[in-house]
Amino acid sequence: MSELLKVMAHPYRLEILQKLEGDVLCVSDMGEVLGTSQSNISQHLSLLRRAGLVDYYVDGKMRCYFLKDPMTVDILKALGKEYNEELPRPACCPVRPNSKRVAS
Repeated sequence: MSELLKVMAHPYRLEILQKLEGDVLCVSDMGEVLGTSQSNISQHLSLLRRAGLVDYYVDGKMRCYFLKDPMTVDILKALGKEYNEELPRPACCPVRPNSKRVAS
């Protein structure tokens, strides 16, 4: 799991996965969206393919990429979810008035 998250963690790869959520994109389309070179995008796509997150089909001279692993969609949704509150303290940890949290 940690290796999968390492692959997803790069900003370009994460954005590629988000753009592919529910869509198919060719490398040239991704270059316009991400604002980087096709060779850079191809390197990121190669890592995503080796991790089993994306796959592609050939359309003429173009490679068109799509999400392969359904878990990717779940992870992207979890990362995009906003939380408005923290988890409650465990019952074993009493809350003292005027207590300050100690920075780690």
